[in-house]
Amino acid sequence: MQVILLERVAKLGQMGDVVDVKPGYARNYLLLQGKALTASKANIAAFEAQKAQLEARNLETKKEAEALAAKLDGQQFIVIRSASDSGALYGSVTTRDAADAATEDGFSVDRKQVVLSAPIKELGLHDVQIVLHPEVEATIQLNVARSPEEAELQASGKSIQELAAEEEAAADFEIAELFEDIGAAASEDEDLAEAAGVETEEEAAEEGSEEES
Repeated sequence: MQVILLERVAKLGQMGDVVDVKPGYARNYLLLQGKALTASKANIAAFEAQKAQLEARNLETKKEAEALAAKLDGQQFIVIRSASDSGALYGSVTTRDAADAATEDGFSVDRKQVVLSAPIKELGLHDVQIVLHPEVEATIQLNVARSPEEAELQASGKSIQELAAEEEAAADFEIAELFEDIGAAASEDEDLAEAAGVETEEEAAEEGSEEES
């Protein structure tokens, strides 16, 4: 099926090009999104008549997209989600989530402009492509975490595995300190008993053993 492009389409052609595409792709995407018209004589003639106007409109929207891309590119947005200790999300982060995160921070992004090869299903930092115009793109980063505190640590460069290892090490240290405190307390009790002339349980047991023998 032949269509005439009303704007640049990646890997297909530039505005005004007449290209061959599969009928399903034309109907379900190009024609539906207003990116092309069927390449009939009437549509081609109409395009030629409006070409200058379309090119001017395209240039204007391109400049607007470039201005937004300059501000948006490289930005990081936090998305809070529940996840397992291994970092697997209970659900996923979608194009809508990415658009909402950017919009909440003051950037006008539509979910149709977000490109994800697959839904995000793990905690961590994820680069996401935003197509603001057929000729203008930006890359943002989603910081997917279980809490703002965890997001801050991930932003500093620590992975979920490193965070888990640190938490485990901290727990082990607390347990070790607890046993040391218990041991120290027991030792202090023995010292106090000895100073007061009170027999400890071990000393009483030893005396009882000697009397029996």
